Amino acid sequence: MMRSFAPESLMMSHGYKPELSEGAVKCPIFQTSTFVFKSAQEGKDFFELAYGKREKNPGEQPGLIYSRLNNPDLQILEERLALWDKADECAVFESGMSAISTVLLEFLRPGDGMLYSKPVYGGTDHFINKLLPQYQIKGVGFTNSMTEEELLIAAKGKNVKVIYVETPANPTNALFDLTLCRKVANQLSTPESPVYVVVDNTYMGPLWQHPLELGADLVVYSATKYIGGHSDLIAGAVLGKSDLMARVRRLRTFLGNMAGPWTGWLLMRSLETLKVRMSQQALNAEKVADFLRDHPKVSKVYYLGHLTESDPQYQVFKSHLTSAGAMVSFDVKGGEKEAFRFLDSLKLFKLAVSLGSTESLAEHPATMTHSDVDEKDRMEIGISDNLVRLSIGVEHFEDLIWDISQALDQIEG
Repeated sequence: MMRSFAPESLMMSHGYKPELSEGAVKCPIFQTSTFVFKSAQEGKDFFELAYGKREKNPGEQPGLIYSRLNNPDLQILEERLALWDKADECAVFESGMSAISTVLLEFLRPGDGMLYSKPVYGGTDHFINKLLPQYQIKGVGFTNSMTEEELLIAAKGKNVKVIYVETPANPTNALFDLTLCRKVANQLSTPESPVYVVVDNTYMGPLWQHPLELGADLVVYSATKYIGGHSDLIAGAVLGKSDLMARVRRLRTFLGNMAGPWTGWLLMRSLETLKVRMSQQALNAEKVADFLRDHPKVSKVYYLGHLTESDPQYQVFKSHLTSAGAMVSFDVKGGEKEAFRFLDSLKLFKLAVSLGSTESLAEHPATMTHSDVDEKDRMEIGISDNLVRLSIGVEHFEDLIWDISQALDQIEG
């Protein structure tokens, strides 16, 4: 009787046959641009499948053609990534933004509109509010306090085709109810014109939240973050059902923003330690957040583990997530001057953007990752001058707390 293994047990073997690679226990790096066909007929067959000119025959598998279309490192990686989210298929990209922009360009056309959650990552905000309007595509932002009726009113007359949700949101950990978003999408959809729910799950990684099970059509990641986890690569990923992924893959092929074999190999390496890394980061984050909550120079902590049953976000947290995650933001008492003083005084934390890696990072969203967000929007969604964002790594939590404590001590008052 064959056992159904957990994803973390399959990260070292799934999709790879050592006998095809001289018995190597790890998948080699297939650093090649093109692949040799056994015959002209095989080349024809492979291209027909790649360009969707026909359906697969029973037992037929797509063949290797050219590394812009497929590559063994990418193919095995995508199969392994799909296990975590229980997705039909996965497509890996050269960056998180290339994954996000490809999805939005595929499912939106001039004259269309989209609802998007606020806040979102600064690069996403720029793409939605600065670039898409040049193609007559309008983004309408919504916050997590809005009801189903308010969302429907916001969408009225906008020809909405996509509801884009980043949850938990960067950098405030704001949560959005994906079941509510699914209901709104269903009400806005028609048989001829479906409305798709796309979820950026970067903050939770593939471990702590599974949007496809909560009604999302597609999930996107900056794989640079927890999936990569070592601050040594840039990548993105999109996952979902086969019919939608066929469209995503097709546009990826012609935009040419597929990740390369070296990136794919590094991500396969990272997936082997995904669960142990993220589990330790979550444990460390809990200790750090509890310390910050009780510190006299901190006015507010944005950490999901501190939600109480009386908080309207609590039920979403309990129904959507399996962990409070490893991202902690907080308001220092004061303003930009005090926030900068704290950041400049850190010794173990690295002052850098990005998140989800083994080392702990700190940054100032208002002037760094979200500096291009409209100032009025920043104020509305809590990205203030005294907000600091921490990405908690795998160091010893007592050392992280010591570093935060001594940096806070440098703030006058």
